[in-house]
Amino acid sequence: MTARITLAPSSLHTLIVAALAEDAIRRDVTTRRLFPRPVKARGVIIAKQPAIIAGLPAARAVFQAVDPSLRFRASARDGARIEAGAIVATLAGDGRSILAGERVALNFLQHLSGVATLTRRFVDAVEGTRAVILDTRKTIPGLRLLEKYAVRKGGGRNHRMDLSDGVLIKDNHLALADDLHSAVQAARRRAGRTRRQPIEVEVATLEEVREALTAGADIILLDNMPVVQIKEAVRLIGGRAKTEVSGGVHLHNVRDIAATGVDAISIGALTHSAPAADLSLEIKAGRRGRSV
Repeated sequence: MTARITLAPSSLHTLIVAALAEDAIRRDVTTRRLFPRPVKARGVIIAKQPAIIAGLPAARAVFQAVDPSLRFRASARDGARIEAGAIVATLAGDGRSILAGERVALNFLQHLSGVATLTRRFVDAVEGTRAVILDTRKTIPGLRLLEKYAVRKGGGRNHRMDLSDGVLIKDNHLALADDLHSAVQAARRRAGRTRRQPIEVEVATLEEVREALTAGADIILLDNMPVVQIKEAVRLIGGRAKTEVSGGVHLHNVRDIAATGVDAISIGALTHSAPAADLSLEIKAGRRGRSV
């Protein structure tokens, strides 16, 4: 599992610049034609549904990149549970700048709040068991840092950040290796400075569970196993390795999976299939034609 993730402005800069360029904010023909001069305005970002909010630092950074004079004040903290109708943040300044950043800021905020909200549903579903909810590398390219941050804010934990962040021998690795045992031994023998790094092995059958144990795997990933088989695998492992489940995990069965005694449940849907949270930005104009 990776270290704690924070959304520092420096880590967001490149992504936000690219997102604003994609939206051609300096060539907004509608706003330019309607408002050739600055127009005082204030805006409020409102939740249209209950959600776990996430991504406020990204939204702030978007508006600051558009216009450093805009004033952005968050009314909630990332990770907070909000109700429909709650004001999430307020903005004040040139209405043209608010309009320029609106869509990009909301895209980040809606997606990340959706990830956090779905994660919280899974976390709540396994409450009282030993299982922790993990994300995966099944993220939208370029958004991994943000999505894994949102998982944290939803109460989940992070699995590998990238391919350098831990040894995980999967089925396609084994397809190229001689056998499971030799693959584990090779990974351990060539560890070098990362010798203490745990070695995780993906298995799909109880026979492979036995092989992984014999090979000395530190973590055994039970892939796409039915609950009854997961329960038997946990019994076979008997605490000799950490256990993780992945594949075929849904809200309707995650509690049953957690009840088998597994240590972790990794869920790609947290990031690749989370519905966007319903948030909107409403703008109210002040007196037009004055500098702001």
